[in-house]
Amino acid sequence: MSTPTAQDVPTTAALAGRVLDQVEQVVVGKRDALELILATILAGGHVLIEDNPGLGKTLAARSLAQSLGLEFTRAQFTPDLLPADLTGSFLFNQRTGEFDFRRGPIFTGLLLADEINRTPPKTQAALLEAMQEGQVTIEGETFGLPRPFHVIATANPVEYEGTYPLPEAQLDRFLTRVSFGYPTAAEEFDVLARRVGRRTEQTTLDPITDADGLLAMQQVVETVPVEQSVMTYCVDLAGATRTDERLAIGSSPRGSLGLLLLARSLAVLRGRNYVTPEDVKHVAVSVLAHRVTVRPELWMTQVDGKSVVRELISAVPTPPTHGASPTTDLPA
Repeated sequence: MSTPTAQDVPTTAALAGRVLDQVEQVVVGKRDALELILATILAGGHVLIEDNPGLGKTLAARSLAQSLGLEFTRAQFTPDLLPADLTGSFLFNQRTGEFDFRRGPIFTGLLLADEINRTPPKTQAALLEAMQEGQVTIEGETFGLPRPFHVIATANPVEYEGTYPLPEAQLDRFLTRVSFGYPTAAEEFDVLARRVGRRTEQTTLDPITDADGLLAMQQVVETVPVEQSVMTYCVDLAGATRTDERLAIGSSPRGSLGLLLLARSLAVLRGRNYVTPEDVKHVAVSVLAHRVTVRPELWMTQVDGKSVVRELISAVPTPPTHGASPTTDLPA
């Protein structure tokens, strides 16, 4: 397995490209979304995939975990799921007469929190410390989680009855929110053809790297410098959400920091050791849209977080681009 050395952007980009190529063998036609998810992981963050059922959310998470060589666990979030079901608990051992700690599914490399909005806030909150601090506290005792540790949570934007919308404080912990969308007719045909050729429902991918390799890739991302003009642009974009009249709540400073971190990670994925304003534009919707709240009187209109952020991208002045060709491609 390849492990990039310090300040080795080309090796990291090549390794990440191999991961994306392999995952795309089973998650067809979602390269842009998969790139954002992988960039989020390389930036050390967590992902919320919000989309309709059956569009490959679980398959993408499992395939990424296999390709990255991470231990993978899935927790199905239901209304009766307790925090201890996620974090683990102390159980009395009759043989030793002591309480032993039984670890929950959160002790893993990549946790799939499936349908996170179907469990009560108390259980949702059990993720907060783990996502932010990389640890859990149970009965006053703190347990560190493995490194790397990442959460990919899924939420269905339909069937709101019996769901518990994520509070802003927890939404803010997700570096990005990504959607896959429906495939084209050609992509859907490709899914069927690959299933027939595979002759089995399950897919197993060979690891391209491992946990240590992923940590090394993340360290390479941390070495990428960012020009002051690009950092100012991140601040200006996040700040614009706080003054827009259509928004009741704008982005927190985590938004501008998220723009910086994810743009830097995207630059590495594309083989560059510098960040352009176009990198920031490309990730802005996935970083900022879930961090803003539209005014209640606009809920029945076409205005939502994505549309507002897209307009702000066009409105906020872009600093000069150095060393790259301008582009305005934005993910859906």
